[in-house]
Amino acid sequence: MTLQEQWIALSTIIRKEIVRFMRIWVQTLIPPVITVTLYFVIFGKLIGSRIGEMGGFSYVEFVVPGLIMMSIITNSYGNVVSSFFSVKFQKSIEEVLVSPTPNYIILFGYVFGGVIRGLLVGIIVTAVSLFFTTLTINNLPVTIGIVILTAIVFSLAGFFNALFARNFDDISIIPTFVLTPLTYLGGVFYSIKLLPEFWQGVSQLNPVLYMVNAFRYGILGTSDINVTSAFIGVMVFIVILSSACLYLLSHGTRLRS
Repeated sequence: MTLQEQWIALSTIIRKEIVRFMRIWVQTLIPPVITVTLYFVIFGKLIGSRIGEMGGFSYVEFVVPGLIMMSIITNSYGNVVSSFFSVKFQKSIEEVLVSPTPNYIILFGYVFGGVIRGLLVGIIVTAVSLFFTTLTINNLPVTIGIVILTAIVFSLAGFFNALFARNFDDISIIPTFVLTPLTYLGGVFYSIKLLPEFWQGVSQLNPVLYMVNAFRYGILGTSDINVTSAFIGVMVFIVILSSACLYLLSHGTRLRS
């Protein structure tokens, strides 16, 4: 395929993904905003007023970056895993596989679709958070960089999950038993400095901790971990996941069975 043809193929997949989740925006964009708004009310205002400060900030200021990142993670992941598994389940992915479209174009198209939905939900949640607190960006490049990279990581993870899934139950196992625990234990609601030394070490094995804290640093200027390490770790995950997805696509794993 020529570069122009590859661009047409990529833009077509991305446009299809955007149209798909925008067509049912009441199901894809509104529910996560309502959920995070409840977090703001319960943890930020009701419970947060009793907790007081954390990390030198009011509790609602402290949790806002974590809640924004949590919404980006879950929606980037959920968009790709549901979309790609649906086309696989309906056998329509076979039409793309027999076309001259390169595998990396297929992967990038679905990943970009997940990134766009994740960022869109993140922007809406950020706008809602302004009703509860005032946000000032401490470091804009770090903020934008970690958000985009995190959305890419979990879009790739969603694609990987969809490749292996045999039924709709399989696409709910990872979010329920892996993604949710990692997110809730990733420093969204607390600083790991409150934990005993042993559990601080255990928490540092959680990749979500690095993403949440890097984003918190971009917004508030405070972090429990080294921000450079967070960026390096995220980029390593991107290389590993993208390589694994391309390998599985090239071998037709769980696609031609």
